[in-house]
Amino acid sequence: MKKIKKLLIANRGEIALRIIRACKELGIRTVAIFSEADLEGIWIRKADEAYPILGNPVQAYLDMEKIISLAKKAECDAIHPGYGFLSESAEFAKACEEAGVIFVGPRPEHIALFGDKTASKEAMKKVGLPVIEGSTDAVLDAEEGLRIAREIGFPVIIKAAFGGGGRGMRIVEKEEAFSDQFESAVKEAEKFFGKGDVFVEKYVKNPRHIEIQIVADKYGNVVHLRERDCSIQRRHQKVIEIAPSPRLSDAVRRELYRMSTKAIFRLGYESVGTIEFLIDEDDGIYFIEMNTRVQVEHPITEMISGIDIIKRMIEIAEGDKLRFLQEELNFRGYAIEFRINAEDVQKNFFPSSGKVTRFIAPGGPGVRIDSSVYDGYTITPNYDSMVAKLIVWDLDWKSVVDKARRALDEFYVEGVKTNIPLHLAAVRDQDFIDGRFTTSYLDEKLDNFDLEMHRSLEEEERRIAQLKETVEKIRKAGVNYRL
Repeated sequence: MKKIKKLLIANRGEIALRIIRACKELGIRTVAIFSEADLEGIWIRKADEAYPILGNPVQAYLDMEKIISLAKKAECDAIHPGYGFLSESAEFAKACEEAGVIFVGPRPEHIALFGDKTASKEAMKKVGLPVIEGSTDAVLDAEEGLRIAREIGFPVIIKAAFGGGGRGMRIVEKEEAFSDQFESAVKEAEKFFGKGDVFVEKYVKNPRHIEIQIVADKYGNVVHLRERDCSIQRRHQKVIEIAPSPRLSDAVRRELYRMSTKAIFRLGYESVGTIEFLIDEDDGIYFIEMNTRVQVEHPITEMISGIDIIKRMIEIAEGDKLRFLQEELNFRGYAIEFRINAEDVQKNFFPSSGKVTRFIAPGGPGVRIDSSVYDGYTITPNYDSMVAKLIVWDLDWKSVVDKARRALDEFYVEGVKTNIPLHLAAVRDQDFIDGRFTTSYLDEKLDNFDLEMHRSLEEEERRIAQLKETVEKIRKAGVNYRL
């Protein structure tokens, strides 16, 4: 077993800061990289060393050759890719191996397998997971895709074979719209993933999106850390995540755990990973994809399990065995993660960039903030719009929703617009309070949400000004003042 002494983080923002924190607790020195657009990044200050990669601000975090070269020059034992960017690049993982640098993640062959959605679907089918009916190979043109769609019946969904996060994805309700939507999906897939390969599958209406967090070592030990409900989405992008799901039957839950751990064991997968499923209205289970990286929503699993997923990921990369058996894990309570994005919810979620003039985060028992934003930080338009993750935990579902409402009401970000009003509207909605939601929740609710309920700092300051006036009146009136 080789202990990692120094690790380069091939990422930015809150996930870079999160990895630095885990490394500090493990006694590992850290090296950060940054683009010219990220000179203000707090992770640069917190890392032991930091090096710029000049040029295009996005390409800086995708330049495999330069990143590995920097890791070698800085005498790093390992590279952690975080999420996004190179985290699911089999080519990058292989290049790290060849350079003698530990890639903190799965083996390249597993990243390649699950990066190809058609191949991963076939692989999971072979190990016993139910999959959604559709094409088994990449669809080459709209004519072939339409033939497949007719066979399985509308509605269908067109998905990028090498993508994720809702990019290169189109839902097609009727045959006459198929060709245009097919071409649109191919173009978007080419733009975001460099490959226009897509596949066509049956679209499951109003499902719940449930994912299972897996941890597996190099010795065949596999455990699950329960499930996350990621049903609350906008344009196929997750907005709110919950662990565990508040309305999943015990029978479905047990079956998801059984299938997931069995599949990972049979495939010989190692590291952390997430198996994602759709659950239909009749509790039918369908595998959709496997993510071979740490998820944005990993904190809610940490909150209910007490397991530090980033630290476990690093220790597995070192060759360490899992330190716990499934029966030794103790799960408690519920956790919710709210993705706080810089966007104007009242202007069709248009991205909002600029200087953050005030950043006041909530606190108290069971409240966690994962963010790299601070007063004076400039949010640039170059990257994803997420500025913070608010995570709340409590022992039961009602209590965690109450805590979420309180924490969101305490959260202030000034200088840019955020989606905090959307989250506040959601936690006051009766269906959310009752734990009733599917992937169509936001589509159905958004038009009726009151997005004006979050009091601004200006309003708070007007209130303080009034209180100051009251204090002055008391001073002048002395003992004769009455409320």
